[in-house]
Amino acid sequence: MGLFGKLFGSGEKEGKEEKEALPWQQITRLDQLDVIAKRSKTKTQVIFKHSTRCGISRMVIRNFESSFDLSADQIDLYYLDLLSFRDISAEIAAKFQVFHESPQMIVIKNGVAVHHSSHSMITPHVIHQFV
Repeated sequence: MGLFGKLFGSGEKEGKEEKEALPWQQITRLDQLDVIAKRSKTKTQVIFKHSTRCGISRMVIRNFESSFDLSADQIDLYYLDLLSFRDISAEIAAKFQVFHESPQMIVIKNGVAVHHSSHSMITPHVIHQFV
């Protein structure tokens, strides 16, 4: 790295390993909830309900992603933009019998919600007990 790079920093990220983007699957249709329930019989499913206009929700998902340490073969991750898909958000609450919150993480196994959390209680570490 040259003198200016040392003084002002360069575009390179030395010593920092880039994390791979999480394999989020976006929920855009009601019928996906049946697929999630069915898949949960063989693999843990996680739904993250996110308000795209909320700074707190944005911070929570950023923290979740930065500390995520599970692999795609352990769980499936789903993302719901609840402002664009309010009807699906309401159906998630009814189908999996959880109160609506935002942001919210719902862990599904064997067709039922086995855990749900909101705000600062949303962490990937909680998911480990359900994998």
